[in-house]
Amino acid sequence: MLLELYDCDPEAINNLEVVKASMVEAAKRAQATIVDVVFHEFNPVGISGVVVIAESHLAIHTWPEHRYAAVDVFSCGDVLQPELAADYLVEQFGAERTSVVELQRGLFLNASAPLANKMGGLEGPPKPPALRAPAEPWRSASGRGS
Repeated sequence: MLLELYDCDPEAINNLEVVKASMVEAAKRAQATIVDVVFHEFNPVGISGVVVIAESHLAIHTWPEHRYAAVDVFSCGDVLQPELAADYLVEQFGAERTSVVELQRGLFLNASAPLANKMGGLEGPPKPPALRAPAEPWRSASGRGS
């Protein structure tokens, strides 16, 4: 789910503790299993952060000077209730206008079963082949930089 929040309370979306606590609570309300929480406050304004959940993640980027916040609620499986997270964030940030887009991702034409999160017991999408580390073009034959 892609959530665009317009005409937000600029003080709310520029307050690190308010944004962080709101995102964590939104994840809980959506029935997510929280794994980690990482947020960063920019100078002079703005906050970016992610709540990593077992089902995937909730991410936010705020532009208080524009009274705007962009939120992604990405999930695997059918346990998560992203609409509950969205409703809560709209309320917490005082958004006067919103846009919500729901995308179906990870749909494979030849899949024998739907994808589920790790907690559901299914493996998820196939893993790409291992990649070798690229050569280091900035190093000369002597091993020092050029």
